[in-house]
Amino acid sequence: MKKKAAAIILSVILSGALLAGCGSGAKSTGTDPAPTAASGEEDAGGKEDASGEPGDRGQQTGAAGSAMTTAAAAATAAAAQTAKTDEELAAECAALIDAIYVQERTDTTDADIAAARAAWDALTDAQKELVEGEQADPDYFGRDTGDASLDDPRNGDGIGDNELLVVSFGTSFNESRAMDIGGIEKALQEAYPDWAVRRAFTSQIIINHVQARDGEAIDNVDQALARAKANGVKNLVVQPTHLMHGAEYDDLVAAVAAAAGDFDTVHIAEPLLGEVGEDAAAVNDDKAAVAEAVVRQAVADGGFESLEAAAAEGTAFVFMGHGTAHLAKVTYSQMQAQMDALGYTNVFIGTVEGEPEETACGQIIEKVKAAGYKKVILRPLMVVAGDHANNDMAGDEADSWKSMFTADGSFEAVDCQIAGLGRIPDVEAIYVAHTGNALEAEPDFTGKAADREAGAALEDGIYTAAFTTDSSMFRVNEANDGKGTLVVRDGQMTIHVSLVSKKIVNLFPGTARQAQADGAVLLEPTMDEVTYKDGSTEEVYGFDIPVPAIGEEFDCALVGEKGTWYDHRVSVSDPVKVQ
Repeated sequence: MKKKAAAIILSVILSGALLAGCGSGAKSTGTDPAPTAASGEEDAGGKEDASGEPGDRGQQTGAAGSAMTTAAAAATAAAAQTAKTDEELAAECAALIDAIYVQERTDTTDADIAAARAAWDALTDAQKELVEGEQADPDYFGRDTGDASLDDPRNGDGIGDNELLVVSFGTSFNESRAMDIGGIEKALQEAYPDWAVRRAFTSQIIINHVQARDGEAIDNVDQALARAKANGVKNLVVQPTHLMHGAEYDDLVAAVAAAAGDFDTVHIAEPLLGEVGEDAAAVNDDKAAVAEAVVRQAVADGGFESLEAAAAEGTAFVFMGHGTAHLAKVTYSQMQAQMDALGYTNVFIGTVEGEPEETACGQIIEKVKAAGYKKVILRPLMVVAGDHANNDMAGDEADSWKSMFTADGSFEAVDCQIAGLGRIPDVEAIYVAHTGNALEAEPDFTGKAADREAGAALEDGIYTAAFTTDSSMFRVNEANDGKGTLVVRDGQMTIHVSLVSKKIVNLFPGTARQAQADGAVLLEPTMDEVTYKDGSTEEVYGFDIPVPAIGEEFDCALVGEKGTWYDHRVSVSDPVKVQ
């Protein structure tokens, strides 16, 4: 629905509410209105008189009630009741919900959220059951997912110099948000007390849902970065709670890269499962640690003494991940390889999306049957136990994993454990370690403030300077004796270097991973002519490379003609002013 149309609908709803009293602007259903308020907000559906007590507008007496006779009040109410049907009011509410079920935040988002909430609160219980739209249904506001007041949105100001921004996809399930995401955040705050832990979600759809239903405001990534800048944060560490280097992670890196200049240093920590290996057989310490932690917890929650004891009783554990079309989907195959390497013969990895193909529910059912197990315990391989865990895995619909395993008829029992990875202490410890590793490494980005400080020792001007790399292929052309031209302007430093050939087609002032993220701005080559000692000349590629500091190594990734990115470390030293 267009924003203007949503505003008109809200105006009609609110006008009807003013005329009809408690918001029952529909024909009589025999059910009293039961408006509810968002947490921390005033009841948008009920009406109060000047004393703050509920008042019947058509039955008041005395000075306040004398302005409207009983007959006039009855006529007004009757007119409002016949103005719109229950179905029309429910449809208007559904349209307002659909209008905020979007990934983009705009200048009208907060008002749109308030409009959807007001429309819902103005409905009777019977009318709420009729709400149905493209995304809207009665559960959008009505489903009980736990106590939202137990969650801390971590959106405060007064951050200080050092911020640890924990970025999650997010969930509208209150209990999971508090226990899974909140568990990771609390573990990080305890481990790094000198850093202010703040939160951001990447899903605006979820942010809007939580704000509309519970009155809880959660920052998206852009808002969180803007908050950090406004608070004067100097050093920023970003810890994603994502499982892998997938599309969400790539988008996050690009957003952080775009804002990196607002801070002195920016570190981006690894996601839970670490780097993505080259093929399905690739495993690493992070994957092993996660596999051991989630299996150990699942076995304990299932009441078994050990995984072997569960196998002896004919029980298999199936861990359901999300799945992705991103190249990182191989991670799920690697997690199965990791389970196999650990000797977990009764553990299987699947995905909701069925990507990779061998992780689809039907494929997993056949694998469990072939292995001879008659009992199955389903558990999410996801940071949060949100919509996918509650509906796609454990729901009662025919297409849920529980229903499909049951419908197959091959299993004596199909049970579900609805718990996210984020509430497992050993998993929280992995995130803590990843943040620690990021803090010990060189920054992924050094911002404008650091650039100005680094260049402060050099006056504005043009210098010759040595350009050193860790590669014999990536180096300054021999005609230039290992040196480039360093330009200093207003504390910003850039060195131009001529390379040995045209085989390096792009550079990036950062890592290869960052270079491949959406939105990354690559350094384009210039065409340089170099003159050798024998008088011969050659055309080669040159590049203008930002320099964060003199005498300190920094990342500079390159890509050649075959399209493969490589990480390198470079440094600039020994500047001599020539102009």
